[in-house]
Amino acid sequence: MDNRAPPQNSVKLLVGARVSAMLTAMTTPKLVLSSPADILAVVPYLVGFHPADSLVVIGFTGPSLALSTRWDLPAGPGDLDRLAPLFVREGVTMAVLAGYGPEPVVDSAVLEAGRLLEAAGVRVTEALRAEDGRYWSYTCPTIVCCPDEGLPYDPVSSPVAAEAVVHGLVALPDRGSLRRSVEPSAAAAMREVSRAVAGELRARLARQGQPDDAIAAEFVAGGVARVRAAIDLYGSGGRLDDRAAARLGFDLSIIRVRDEAWALLDDAGAHLALWKDLTRRLDPRYAAPAASLLAAAAWRSGDCALAGMAVERALEADGAYSMAHLLRDALIHMLSPASLLDRMPTPDELAAEMGPPRGCWLAPLVTWLSDEPSARAG
Repeated sequence: MDNRAPPQNSVKLLVGARVSAMLTAMTTPKLVLSSPADILAVVPYLVGFHPADSLVVIGFTGPSLALSTRWDLPAGPGDLDRLAPLFVREGVTMAVLAGYGPEPVVDSAVLEAGRLLEAAGVRVTEALRAEDGRYWSYTCPTIVCCPDEGLPYDPVSSPVAAEAVVHGLVALPDRGSLRRSVEPSAAAAMREVSRAVAGELRARLARQGQPDDAIAAEFVAGGVARVRAAIDLYGSGGRLDDRAAARLGFDLSIIRVRDEAWALLDDAGAHLALWKDLTRRLDPRYAAPAASLLAAAAWRSGDCALAGMAVERALEADGAYSMAHLLRDALIHMLSPASLLDRMPTPDELAAEMGPPRGCWLAPLVTWLSDEPSARAG
């Protein structure tokens, strides 16, 4: 199950009549959705990929998009029970349902979701089933608007899809493509660079002896500076070279440095670009911090499908990594990113709360350099 909310301060979906809607952005032209086909064309850009065997439920608060959710089909007993409480909690007043797949599978899910939402006071204004390039409307009153053979639609060549792409929205071909976008891609050259950087850090710590507070302060200051520089670099369209990427990966083993990156998250695309790049390029053994930051950035932007896959990558790297567990729990319970954003410190507050660096902060880095992944902290 995936849950996707709109990017903050970015895209809103405004609904008028039963099959009329408008997709607008703060600084971009409006996308007019004037038919069920247009609604189906925009769904992939809400969930991040073209869905199959799925139920997508889009919720609105008044005229504005509040959130959307995707459920795997066929749905098991009780799978949809969390839907209505979620929509009520988020103040959703109106919903659109879109089921993808064969009629026997989709019918039961759409009817159950509609029943749960209506019972909770959420009005279902449109319910659709799509399969093999054709769609059917459950709310259509006559055969004229919805014949037995359905109506054709093309989500790829639709003008709405073209406009969405122009506005920077992305819909991958399928869920597998989304998963592959966070899978390891480290080349042999990157692995060699990582080993070289690890050797340099190991030798440096060996020369300095047992890490003390002064050494920790040096490592933290350097790591924080590299985090900030990397965000600026990706914000300008640049990319870290292999050595810089490997060094930043080791920096993130220090919780104070990782939390600086977490506290710096905002709506800029630089964070998603940076942490996705590192999640893929780093030695998989050391990917947990970068993958967790990617999950946090994706969750904040509303891309909970990507967030869930990034959490999986983090836990594959380190099954005990606490940040990944925190984000996984938030996704499982379908919490809004705002529930955590309100409690996130600013970088200055983070520095005040954690206080001066201490030698023990380098313990996770020392563990990594000793190649003992089971003892990693997070």
